[in-house]
Amino acid sequence: MKLLVTRPEPDGERSAAALRAHGHTVLLAPLTRIAPVAAEFGPGPFAALLISSANAVRALQIHPRRQELIGIPAIAVGDRSAHAARRAGFAEVTSAGGTVADLVALVAARYGGSGGRLLYLAGAERASDLVAALAPAVPVEMCVIYQVVANLDLAPAVAAALADRTLDGVLHFSRRSARFYLDACIRAGLGDAALTPVHFCLSARIAEPLAAAGARAIRIAAQPTEESLVQLVDST
Repeated sequence: MKLLVTRPEPDGERSAAALRAHGHTVLLAPLTRIAPVAAEFGPGPFAALLISSANAVRALQIHPRRQELIGIPAIAVGDRSAHAARRAGFAEVTSAGGTVADLVALVAARYGGSGGRLLYLAGAERASDLVAALAPAVPVEMCVIYQVVANLDLAPAVAAALADRTLDGVLHFSRRSARFYLDACIRAGLGDAALTPVHFCLSARIAEPLAAAGARAIRIAAQPTEESLVQLVDST
């Protein structure tokens, strides 16, 4: 299949490589980029660090208090963010299994009632309120350490593939990037051509803006992981 991956780098190229390894042709259109934020947080001590995205780990790499933080236990939402934390130098990393609900359950079970404070490194926009979800069990201080910036200019090759309707599918890894995909296509004057490909989405929530815009061919991954999304593409 001829596919479009819209996630930011370096994740976009990694996803493209996985798809190419399965025989697909892949175009890249990073509709967002990750920008670090000058984050400030309390003096600690913190019992653990919560990570819901590998982007938070990348932003932490240039933070002046990086050395202080990598010395405490880290709990990551899934294997990908856990891997990023280990590569960044964290010695003690636990993966919650893949979803924010998994992360909440693990943290509540491990730290609920302990009296320890947790630090959550977050993005400026969040799909769920992790602090509120954990409030009954354990206090969490949230620190915004990165933001997502839109890039709505489609490369000529991507715009041409959409206009010619030669693109078989588009992979969507976040609700935000799905919205930006629609905005970028409107900006490029593509109209209904943006809705023609099969839209492969990591979750039903991510698919909602596409369905509202009129996309008819929408497929949802069985699990919210890159591997599951690639399997979904292969099975189509």
